[in-house]
Amino acid sequence: MKANQVWRLGMADMQILPGTRHRPPLKRPIWIIVLVSMVSLFLVCAYIYPPQSSTACYLFSSRGCKALTDWLPPAPAREYTDDEMQSHIVIKEILHSPPVQTKNAKIAFMFLTPGSLPFEKLWDKFFDGHEGRFSVYVHASQEKPVHLSRYFAHQDIHSDEVVWGKISMVDAERRLLGNALQDPDNQHFVLLSDSCVPLYKFEYVYNYLMYSNISYVDCFFDPGPHGNGRYSDHMSPEIEKKDFRKGAQWFSMKRQHALIVIADSLYYTKFREYCKVVILAIA
Repeated sequence: MKANQVWRLGMADMQILPGTRHRPPLKRPIWIIVLVSMVSLFLVCAYIYPPQSSTACYLFSSRGCKALTDWLPPAPAREYTDDEMQSHIVIKEILHSPPVQTKNAKIAFMFLTPGSLPFEKLWDKFFDGHEGRFSVYVHASQEKPVHLSRYFAHQDIHSDEVVWGKISMVDAERRLLGNALQDPDNQHFVLLSDSCVPLYKFEYVYNYLMYSNISYVDCFFDPGPHGNGRYSDHMSPEIEKKDFRKGAQWFSMKRQHALIVIADSLYYTKFREYCKVVILAIA
């Protein structure tokens, strides 16, 4: 009995040690591997096929956005018409020709006026003392002008009627340029109206224009009917709508650019035939 009790007490007080257990294999974090793989694939695709939006370019790289444009084939050049090709050759030759060398470079002041010049006496004071450094040409479209200055006497050229907004204005300007270009000493050409007045002394104007290598032509976008509304599809392909601009006729240009204006027939014809004033009739 005592032996049995001892055994029972021993069994109760004994600590049973667990035996060897078979643990299941550790589960790898598959979702992390999948996520890293997807991100890597996304970055590789973004590098090979760069994004086009500004936001995406900012997030990734500006270099990648430029890379796509470098890979794209160049836009096919439009085939020029025969007249356009000939015109480009003439313009290129004029621009690449050396300027006329002269010991007495002059400015041609070309006045486009309907009649007499109201500020002729003011211009007389402007020209006084600078003989041999300028030329004067007057195109009077309505009546023969009466001149009060010796610098304007006998300087009238053959003139025709000029109507605002019509090709006759361009004809008058080309006529003035044609007469002024006959003098090889004229190196700069200024188109003026009857209401123009000199604001600076002759010496300042002469040096400013003669020592400048650019021409000044007015040009701006005007969405109205008297501006870009005058564009016609018949002017293409030589004149595209995106290049069409409106501008005042007053200009100041170098001799090479004046020669281009006189030599041109292609673009002049396009404007003469198709650049019309659009008149809308309201019933």
